[in-house]
Amino acid sequence: QVTAKTAFLFILPQYNVSVPAADGELVHYHYGLKDLVTILFYIFIAIILHAVVQEYALDKINRRLHLSKVKHSKFNESGQLVAFHLTSVLWCLYVVVTEGYVSNPRSLWESYPHVYLPFQVKFFYLCQLAYWLHALPELYFQKVRKEEIPRQLQYIALYLVHVAGAYLLNLTRLGLILLLLQYLAEFFFHMARLVYFTDENNEKLFNVWAVVFVVTRLFTLTLYILVIGFGLPRVENQALDPERGNFFSFLFNNVLFRMSVLLLVCLFQASVMWRFIHFQLRRWREYWNEQSARKRAAASGAKQQAKPLKRDSGYHENGVVKAENGTSPRTKKLKSP
Repeated sequence: QVTAKTAFLFILPQYNVSVPAADGELVHYHYGLKDLVTILFYIFIAIILHAVVQEYALDKINRRLHLSKVKHSKFNESGQLVAFHLTSVLWCLYVVVTEGYVSNPRSLWESYPHVYLPFQVKFFYLCQLAYWLHALPELYFQKVRKEEIPRQLQYIALYLVHVAGAYLLNLTRLGLILLLLQYLAEFFFHMARLVYFTDENNEKLFNVWAVVFVVTRLFTLTLYILVIGFGLPRVENQALDPERGNFFSFLFNNVLFRMSVLLLVCLFQASVMWRFIHFQLRRWREYWNEQSARKRAAASGAKQQAKPLKRDSGYHENGVVKAENGTSPRTKKLKSP
């Protein structure tokens, strides 16, 4: 029995609370220090799943493709992220639909702070934190190149800040929608990279990713404006109350603070869109340069074929010029008598 209690501490979310509801009582959860133990357990699970995907899927494909070291590393990175993002998108979509966050957008800010979480919401956040924390030791296990480590550390840190911030500041509902939008765009990007590594002439999925990326950015910006600009300022409980999980809703009553936050959000989204546009322009420029180079090469080849060639009389046979009647065209020397 003691062992079972310890096992539950590692496997199941802790801090369950009975919350009264119309149909009776519902079991909800809040966070605490014991969550670190659960996250540690699922870090090991994530490392095992990472190794399974690598050995039984990605390594077999890599042997057939014979990629270079740089492409091999990027292929493994995108392969792992495709599996993770696809799983997360389906899981997150199921959670937001079943919990009614999509059908009722007001639930994203109503009754803030959202201290008590349903089981599937808390478990989702614990698994997300475990995955992004497991990515840190994977940098060593996967023998990532030194020049790639700063980029990947920044990538991991941004996700950890977003997921942990939404979880600890009781903005889990807003965080779920934002993660769904972000993971959807990331899935198409890494899927496009996988297809590109298998066939460098196939870039159609990059165009699909470009459309999805722009749409998700617009939805993300609209969601920030809706929640921060209109939703949180109307919350009934505007007093600072850290014990109840209300950390900063009172700040949104201040118009200057609210506009400053929205300005920062807009500037960040604008910088993301600028980098995206710069990337697309560079990619299109390289594409058109490649197409023009091919046209020039084809035109020069056609000119060379159209140019008349000066041929010797007769024909060649084994490297020797023969006359039409089979005799050598060379004049024979007369033997001296």
